[in-house]
Amino acid sequence: MKTVKTLLTSIIIGSAATIALPALATPSADGAYSVSDKPLTLDIHFHTKKYVYDNEWPVEKEAARLTNMHLNNVASMATTKSQEAFNLLIASGDLPPIVAGSSIRDNVNRYGPEGAFIPLNDLIDKYAPHIKAFFDANKDIRSSILAADGNIYYIPYLPDGKYGRGYFIRQDWLDKLNLKAPNTIEELHKVLVSFRDDDPNGNGKKDEVPLFFRHWEELIRMVTLWDGRMSGSDMFHDFYVDKGNLLHGYVGKGYHEGIRNLAKWYKEGLIDAEVFTRGSRSREYLLSNDLGGMTHDWFASTAGYNDSLADKVPGFNFKTMLPPKGISGKRVEEHRRAKVKVDGWAMSYTDENPIETIKYFDFFFTEEGRRLANFGIEGKQYDMIDGKPVFKKEVLESTTPLNAQMWEIGAQIQRGFHQDYAYELQWTNKNALEGIALYDTVPDLLVEPFLGVSLNEKEKEVFDKNWATILDYMLEMQQAWILGSRDIDKDWDSYMSQLDRMGYNDVIKVMQSAYDRAYK
Repeated sequence: MKTVKTLLTSIIIGSAATIALPALATPSADGAYSVSDKPLTLDIHFHTKKYVYDNEWPVEKEAARLTNMHLNNVASMATTKSQEAFNLLIASGDLPPIVAGSSIRDNVNRYGPEGAFIPLNDLIDKYAPHIKAFFDANKDIRSSILAADGNIYYIPYLPDGKYGRGYFIRQDWLDKLNLKAPNTIEELHKVLVSFRDDDPNGNGKKDEVPLFFRHWEELIRMVTLWDGRMSGSDMFHDFYVDKGNLLHGYVGKGYHEGIRNLAKWYKEGLIDAEVFTRGSRSREYLLSNDLGGMTHDWFASTAGYNDSLADKVPGFNFKTMLPPKGISGKRVEEHRRAKVKVDGWAMSYTDENPIETIKYFDFFFTEEGRRLANFGIEGKQYDMIDGKPVFKKEVLESTTPLNAQMWEIGAQIQRGFHQDYAYELQWTNKNALEGIALYDTVPDLLVEPFLGVSLNEKEKEVFDKNWATILDYMLEMQQAWILGSRDIDKDWDSYMSQLDRMGYNDVIKVMQSAYDRAYK
């Protein structure tokens, strides 16, 4: 068995290959990061559901000390809805120099071309060498944030790491039934049938739930076993790209075949009968009552059940397994950590110091600034050991979750910065690390995500007119097919015809146009 240290090393190496990092040397002398000769204060409207910008955050104070630029919050928590807060702000016309927080992308890409926000392209080229180096090394990310007019209006929050969710199976049940983790669809079906029929929890009742999910979308994601697709992205309406063509996961031969088989498994009692209704507590309930056999869920939180249920469920062992080989013989994991988020920060037209502001944004892409945004203050939250930031023992062992500790000081918030996955590795359960390392043994396991597009006014009009009703219809039929109230084979031709009548092809056309404009 690999040690946790070995796992950390291998995962960090694998993670670094996911998003290319600019190899720029960063100065360390006093004043090296100063963006202004004189102290400069700019107002910022920074709003998220959990918090607004806090002038007293230690990270804010340290950034101000290093850059000579202080940010002053003007956002209110009178509402916890960031879009509502932005709408009120834009309606007032009284924008502060910096606008930041949740879901900035669509807002600034809509109002930037109208003059409300400053294009950042030239500023980045001239005054932000670290941001420029990042975009030069990650052209797909740069393309994804472009507005319809070809300009960059915001610097995004950029997550790090590769694997988000994975398959977990009751290894103790497999051992009891003398079975191995399934490698193919056929083996998976056999295992689920045995979980259903052979009483692996030993209570003499046929009460096991072979396959369960907290989120029903993870059930639909299993169409990948039949070469279907749901989505490589949680943010962009389940569209994906195949050889330059924009497609949607809820059409196509693989989806058709996948839903047909999942409906069959549901009818056979292999899938949780309450998969669409049980909700977010299904994992806790089914595992703690020794009822659940297999799921697809987040590595970190799911792996923790081996510790939390050790005393309650004797022999409990919920272990990561590789995705079974699909009908094409390939293993596919569709869910991955996002490469770019819609959160970040932008400059409004009222910013009279755009050069200083872009230099401030660039600071968070230097080694010093990135470390500050990820780990907090050296000597307080972490120490440098062998050239790497390592959280202090009291931080790691605190009863307050580490991510919450970071939020309290202004680290790991949705400013425009590149996250460092090493921040999370230090407090990730060793079982999760082992599972991630297992996934990393399969080349090309992850599918490439669709990073999004910005629609121009005419394209957005077509999308807004049609998409909501199309998606509702897709989901309605999807659930009816799984639950068995309708038959996908009998419905398929009429389903595709109805999508056409509802404007599906028109939506694909405008999405493709936006994609070609940004990426080709």
